[in-house]
Amino acid sequence: MSKKKSDRAYSVSNVITKKFYPLAFEGKFEASYGKPDKSFSAMFYGDSSNGKTEAAIQFAKYLTKFGKVDYNSLEQGLSATMRDAIERNNMEACENTFRLLDRMPFNKLIERFSKSKSADFLIVDSVQYLRITKAQYYQLKELMLEKKKGIVWISQASGKKPKGALADDIRFDVDIKNWVEGFKVFPDGRLNGGGEPFIVYPERAAKYWNEIV
Repeated sequence: MSKKKSDRAYSVSNVITKKFYPLAFEGKFEASYGKPDKSFSAMFYGDSSNGKTEAAIQFAKYLTKFGKVDYNSLEQGLSATMRDAIERNNMEACENTFRLLDRMPFNKLIERFSKSKSADFLIVDSVQYLRITKAQYYQLKELMLEKKKGIVWISQASGKKPKGALADDIRFDVDIKNWVEGFKVFPDGRLNGGGEPFIVYPERAAKYWNEIV
């Protein structure tokens, strides 16, 4: 499946009057991530033990203010470490709007998000463990756009880039690109505002960055 193209031509007035649905982010989330459209795409990537999953869990919790969130935990699944992350971030507060998917494969994700009452946002942890092709990536992307739903990818890193050709392609394609290092998130891309570093763990971030100065 190739990337979907549109054969429609839009006039200037069509473009100007086109309605979008920016999420009303506030505070530190707006400062870092701006006000993304509801059907935004994003990626968090970085080396292990730098706070990627923690950053994604915190982002997921904030997204529950705007709709339901499915977090597909492919690397850790329903594990003690994932439970600890959920408890650490007080996810009990979003009991009815957050669901942990335990290593759900691609075909089941397509089936789940094709349903009318599926979640508003999907977080995939991680690109490498979902084991999909580029064509399958675009299939999921187009489904989420069609349903006006947001998608967030988490990726391992190789140096300063996502690990693997597909993950790097996704980084170029998504709206918001988030490099995670030393328990800080460094947002970039089509932010609609934002751009300030997001602190995942204040104490651990301070220790890490003070040590490398």
